Amino acid sequence: MSVSAQTGPAARPGRHRADVGRPVVIAVAAALAVAAVAKVTADGLVQPEVAVIFGALVALGELFRMVIPGNREVAPIAAAGALGYAMLTTVGPEPAGHSALQAIAVTAVGMLAGSLPHIAVGRAPRPDAMARRLLTVAVVAVAFRPLASLELGWTALLCLMTVTIVAACFLEVCVAALIRAEAVRARFGIALRDEMAAKMALCAAIGATAMLIVVATSVMGRAALLVFTAPILVTQFAFRRYAGIRATYLQTVRALSRVTEVGGYVEAGHSRRVSKLAVAMGRELGMSEGELLELEYAALMHDIGQLSLGDPIPGGATVLASPDERRRIAELGAEVIKETGVLDRVAYIVRRQADPYRSDPAGEAPPEPPPPLASRIIKAANAYDDLVGDSSDRDRGAAVLDRLRAESTAEYDPTVVEALARVVERRARS
Repeated sequence: MSVSAQTGPAARPGRHRADVGRPVVIAVAAALAVAAVAKVTADGLVQPEVAVIFGALVALGELFRMVIPGNREVAPIAAAGALGYAMLTTVGPEPAGHSALQAIAVTAVGMLAGSLPHIAVGRAPRPDAMARRLLTVAVVAVAFRPLASLELGWTALLCLMTVTIVAACFLEVCVAALIRAEAVRARFGIALRDEMAAKMALCAAIGATAMLIVVATSVMGRAALLVFTAPILVTQFAFRRYAGIRATYLQTVRALSRVTEVGGYVEAGHSRRVSKLAVAMGRELGMSEGELLELEYAALMHDIGQLSLGDPIPGGATVLASPDERRRIAELGAEVIKETGVLDRVAYIVRRQADPYRSDPAGEAPPEPPPPLASRIIKAANAYDDLVGDSSDRDRGAAVLDRLRAESTAEYDPTVVEALARVVERRARS
């Protein structure tokens, strides 16, 4: 039976649509920026000194933008400064008379100016991330600027600011989730949950800082920006250090995973292929971003127990080894990983990867406790790559999938095997 017979397009309607979210968002933001800059150029800047100061703050923020876990580009200083300018009511005793289009234009020019040094050294910004930041400011500016001239008390203004920022942040998270879902072929609901977990706290901090900038500027005038920029910079550098540690940690795990290849215990590229396959299967099954990171770590190091073997398994194919030998390799690998002191959950996933999905051949009862989903995914992904390797032969892949389906009564989780089949089919068509 072929793969397409069981896992063809009908199994997941709409999963292979064109990725339109990213180009649409970029095009809308670019058109809005051009229109705003053209309008402000024709009419002239209102309160040019204030516009220049906020533009410089946005540029500074873009210069020090960072990448947080999940490979997300953010610019907290730029976002807080731009949102503050979009909601500015007064500068000391003087009313802030700029329009929504001027707020958008100043933000766009500041973002471009702050990106130029990165472009000069070959670190081009991510257009979709910049577009989302600009659109968030545009939503706030369009919604709030008409209210800035009203004679409202601070309580009412702060309430309006909060509602406007929350709505704009939620819209930005939804757009980011749509783009991410298309990019990684994940369900929108899963991508939205991950984006909210990763960004909502940061959005709240940025929004609160923007509101403080508005209040302080109304009291202190232009000097307020100098007061707020220094602590924001310190906080952002702390975030950058944390994100750098996370990235370095993943690079270290990836390097360690190659030890089995260098030592001749497994075929070249095996750990990397299993990791990519496992992460794609995890997304297919709706795992969260944190669970996917654990899965990636465990998949990269799933064969590290082979380093303790006196005689390597031919080709490193543990799927061909006896159950006792597979279990021994998994346990040895788990012990090695556990020595790090920080990857206990990953060690447990690796330890359970050799366990069958069900404990009896009749397939009536699972082991107690049953293997975690990540272990079941790695078990199937490893078996597939052990038998297929880097071959692109579809018949060979289909035959291996049929073998895994036949062993789904006990060894493999049938739901996981079908997720594997969908991933393999999608890759074959891409």
